Amino acid sequence: MKTIDELLADGVSGKRVFVRADLNVPLAGDTITDDGRIRAVQPTIAKLAEAGARVIVASHLGRPKGAPDPAFSLAPAATRLGELLGADVAFATDTVGESAKETVAALADGQVAVIENLRFNAGETAKDDAERGAFADQLAELADVYVGDGFGAVHRKHASVFDLPARLPHAAGYLIATEVGVLKKLTAEVKRPYVVVLGGAKVSDKLAVIDQLLGKADRILIGGGMAYTFLYAKGYEVGISLLQKDQVDVVKEYMERAEKSGVELVLPVDILASADFPDLKGKTPAEFITVDADKIPADKEGLDIGPKTRELYASKITDAETVFWNGPVGVFEHPDYAGGTRAIAQALVGSDAFTVVGGGDSAAAVRTLGFDENAFGHISTGGGASLEYLEGKTLPGLAALEV
Repeated sequence: MKTIDELLADGVSGKRVFVRADLNVPLAGDTITDDGRIRAVQPTIAKLAEAGARVIVASHLGRPKGAPDPAFSLAPAATRLGELLGADVAFATDTVGESAKETVAALADGQVAVIENLRFNAGETAKDDAERGAFADQLAELADVYVGDGFGAVHRKHASVFDLPARLPHAAGYLIATEVGVLKKLTAEVKRPYVVVLGGAKVSDKLAVIDQLLGKADRILIGGGMAYTFLYAKGYEVGISLLQKDQVDVVKEYMERAEKSGVELVLPVDILASADFPDLKGKTPAEFITVDADKIPADKEGLDIGPKTRELYASKITDAETVFWNGPVGVFEHPDYAGGTRAIAQALVGSDAFTVVGGGDSAAAVRTLGFDENAFGHISTGGGASLEYLEGKTLPGLAALEV
């Protein structure tokens, strides 16, 4: 995989460099609530601009249906990128139309432009190779060189991620190089004890990675909504908690495999439970009880790990050399149910381990809860991409850069 430093050594001054970034940031109206992904790609964009490249930044945002939708415009992201760069950033109101062509043509050496949401064009996500390729051809007309730096999208076989690098000289940006280096430390170069914390809503989203980790991790700590399928598989009643009954047999098999292989699979011992899911917008005080994990009332839903579990999980992290965390262990968006997720983050910060926060909601949680990002070894920009890498899958966006 060619690095951006090699690309810079070859010279990029005056060249149109297409940077596939991941600017898929959360928005409240036009306000960005977490700019972490923009800050993560800034070093690549800044370095190219300093070297005299004419930088064209492209990304998706949200899931528009292959047509323009103002709710998913990248305009706020372009504005924030300009603030971070300390320079004006031009914005094209389409992807490959007249605005994009005119905006790119107007760039001088060292200037930066953002084109509109790639998913406003159906060709970006098309399953049909020809349709996707046709869109990649149009994107290729805008640029001379391609830099892949949108790690959060490399597990997608999309036009700007997979097809476009085949049409232009290409290299990996700083962010992708960093992310891949970190993932190697979680797979091929692991220091032990290796502890994995898995949360999130659905156990089905994590089965493939659990399957792989049963042969690699020393301990797996389970939390979040997915924990209730594990508790149910142990024979516990879980009330109205999130439960995937169709996954119970698989979970039982994994629990048996863990025991046979010597992997410590740790489940919650107590739970914060309530009859009502909390109001996340008003964040009104929640009514809940703390119960043992095998005593969740029939009319209650588990919404966070309890205080005993927080202490237990922290103790399981204390002696770790490597920790990977993907998924909150409770409804952290509400202050009354954020204690479990805060305890996990604090345990990572307080350990001497190489700690990796696996993107998505976990990354949003540590920022929302006020933790210093520098206190962690690495905060990934791509939860889904990280998981698929750990599952041993080939990621299309990385494979395209290796050719």
